[in-house]
Amino acid sequence: MQFEGIYTPIVTPYDEDHQVNTTALSETVEHLISAGVHGIIIAGTTGEYYAQSMDERLALMTQVHSMIADRAPSVIGTGAMRTEDSITYAQAAKALGAEALLVATPPYAYPTGREIALHALAIDRAANMPTMLYNYPGRMSVNMDQECLDRLGKSPNFCAIKESSGDPNRLHMLARDYPHIALSCGMDDQALEFFAWGARSWVCAGSNFAPEAHIALYQACAIEGDFNKGRAIMSAMLPLMRVLEQGGKFIQCIKYGLTLRGIDAGPPRRPLHPLNKDEKRELAEVIRTMETAIAAIEGRP
Repeated sequence: MQFEGIYTPIVTPYDEDHQVNTTALSETVEHLISAGVHGIIIAGTTGEYYAQSMDERLALMTQVHSMIADRAPSVIGTGAMRTEDSITYAQAAKALGAEALLVATPPYAYPTGREIALHALAIDRAANMPTMLYNYPGRMSVNMDQECLDRLGKSPNFCAIKESSGDPNRLHMLARDYPHIALSCGMDDQALEFFAWGARSWVCAGSNFAPEAHIALYQACAIEGDFNKGRAIMSAMLPLMRVLEQGGKFIQCIKYGLTLRGIDAGPPRRPLHPLNKDEKRELAEVIRTMETAIAAIEGRP
């Protein structure tokens, strides 16, 4: 499988009692497909999988995959502390007919590169599906190091890596030394650099509420090869990215951004809490400014 374009890690809308809001979930799927995103990731971090039971995750996996109904590729996250649980999610994804898996490093345990590879290979043996790796040391405290990548390179199923380390040296290393594992941008404020180094996809939570802006940057850089236009779009997006990454309220911002689009994404599950009034006002203003600037760059009214 070739990962190409904008992949949205879909939020899980909740009502005020923190139960899944199925209506808002369906509206989100329709909004993303209508906007033209190239794939939807189920059970990514932005979907708050870590705050859901296994039964909830399996039910959501089935619901969202059914809502997509083959109109876009579905990629299902297998993130879990235990390899056995990740295998359960992977096998369920295969049974549903999902196009690919997202495999991250298990949290908290501090596995070595060899242990991360063995974890991923166990999932691969159980499901035998195209897989995007997910390297996010900021949350997991460990890197998919070169020993890990060398071991995983033996399976053709590991066809892409969402790189979220924020380390330019890793970006360079992956592009130069592992060309058989396609780069996918996982660090939003480095999207321009990823595209310059050959990335063909971008996994971006902000595309839940601003798919047009993210698609515009991908189109300018990856399709048109117009990096002057790409720099202008990226410059317009950077204030939003700063707001999303500062203050530890990333998921809350994504959910409120979607609410501003008319889809009530509701609160995050505890221990997280919604944005306050000042934070909501700041986010709304940054989004308005960004959208106005990108419309001008693209010559739209």
